[in-house]
Amino acid sequence: MKRPLVIAVSLLTLGAVGVLSNAALSPVGSQATATEVAASRTATFAVENMTCALCPVTVKSAMERVNGVRSVEIDFGARTATVVFDPAVTSIDAIAAASTNAGYPAAIKS
Repeated sequence: MKRPLVIAVSLLTLGAVGVLSNAALSPVGSQATATEVAASRTATFAVENMTCALCPVTVKSAMERVNGVRSVEIDFGARTATVVFDPAVTSIDAIAAASTNAGYPAAIKS
């Protein structure tokens, strides 16, 4: 009878320690995220040649391979790609060139 009780208390204790350690580390994680966001820029590109279901996959893959690109969201219906990137590492021209080199010319949308 005592053994299940000891196991339950041990598991609860380990769970509490895990929650407390995550709470103690979260401000550090928040600071890193805030720094990343501050160094990010977002640009939307018009990509007119996307005509099939594979086109957005190719464009996204090409843009994601550019060093400094953090995320790429493709809107197939609008024929656009929204890119979050670090302007200290890459440029709009480099991202557009990556898409163009993959066969899908991209131009910054105004």
